Amino acid sequence: MAKKGARDIALDVLNRVDEHKSYSNLELRNVLDRSEISSVDAGLVTELVYGTIQRKLTLEFVLSHFVGGKKVQTWVRNLLLLSLYQIRFLDRIPDRAAVHEAVEIAKRRGHQGISSMVNGVLRNVLRQPDVWDRLPKGDAVKQIAVTHSHPEWLIREWIKLYGEEDTKAICDANNRAPQTSIRVNPLKISRDELLAKLREDGSEAVASVLSDQGIILDGGHAAGTRWFKEGYYTLQDESSMLVASAVAPQPGMRVLDACAAPGGKTSHLAEKMDNRGEIIANDVHPHKRELIAGTAKRLGISIMETMVSDALDLPEKGLGLFDRVLLDAPCTGFGVIRRKPDLKWNKSKEDVRSIAQLQYQLLAGLSTMVAPGGTLVYSTCTMEPMENQDIVRRFVDKHPEFVLDETLRDDLPAVVRDKMDESGAFVQLLPHHFDSDGFFIARLRRKA
Repeated sequence: MAKKGARDIALDVLNRVDEHKSYSNLELRNVLDRSEISSVDAGLVTELVYGTIQRKLTLEFVLSHFVGGKKVQTWVRNLLLLSLYQIRFLDRIPDRAAVHEAVEIAKRRGHQGISSMVNGVLRNVLRQPDVWDRLPKGDAVKQIAVTHSHPEWLIREWIKLYGEEDTKAICDANNRAPQTSIRVNPLKISRDELLAKLREDGSEAVASVLSDQGIILDGGHAAGTRWFKEGYYTLQDESSMLVASAVAPQPGMRVLDACAAPGGKTSHLAEKMDNRGEIIANDVHPHKRELIAGTAKRLGISIMETMVSDALDLPEKGLGLFDRVLLDAPCTGFGVIRRKPDLKWNKSKEDVRSIAQLQYQLLAGLSTMVAPGGTLVYSTCTMEPMENQDIVRRFVDKHPEFVLDETLRDDLPAVVRDKMDESGAFVQLLPHHFDSDGFFIARLRRKA
């Protein structure tokens, strides 16, 4: 592993994803942990893997013009896609370097015939740059799908919901690398103070408009700074920061976070409570308990108590009633495609339907743990109404003891309010609205 270059390692990851039908982030971590490469090369490997998967449909369409119906081995196809990604989308890598590296890899892994084929295909692509502008035959859906590299069924769904222009904007946002955002820990430092320190260190840090604790960084290894290690901030997407604002916990309250790992939102709740009160941070995965506890310790938070349970079983655990309950529900994750590109290729309409059933069960079960006059917040990182608005409306219809909390508007920043539903009780953010994750948040109040 130590002698392999970035492209070789990226190809290994892509092959493992295909072979094991697994997620690229897990395979990437597995391979990088065993590779003795520089942080710069590790960054290139990550970009090559995520970028190739993200642009897969576009790359395959271009490749089809040169290999047609020929049967090509999986590793060779992945090598070609990886190389096409560099040629089209990575300006800092010269075309000749991408071709040369691909041919050398093909020689090492295959035979002369394979390396000649790889060389021929890539040089043909360079000779015909107009191939990138060709559109597939068919309707607008097919053309958007190929041009923006998203599955047709998802494009069709989004056009029905949001229209063609917003659908293209969603896809564009999904294909951009996410910006780095952090959340200041007010238990240790103010946002203005941390902004000043980060700028002194040479970072182009700017305040977020979505959260009074948020900061946008210009890249870099945000988890590698002393400010992170000493608990002055945590990494979190801006959209995700809105959840704690929606929960609006007060110091001294009793709060339940039912699906808490890795602890980002839970620790945000604790910060808003000034580390006073009680928070139960639950997750179904035992190994994630340490993640949650580690986050709390690093940030200097002492009111988070971790536990391991299926959230469906929590009402039977004798935990009593809570002033605030947060259900950050498991979902299809279509709002975070820019972070997890595999999602769009691995999920189906049937996945939306099946997970919606679980989401409703969780919401109905956890609602019994909300104290009279208390608040229940439901959030997801997806954009499917079947998992979001439909769930909430169905729940309210069947549970007259709960009402949509129209005062949610008052606890969210002004820039978000025009993205809210007419009721003012929930908000759906799309990835292109603020260049942040797609997110849904609803707030329900139990009648006193």
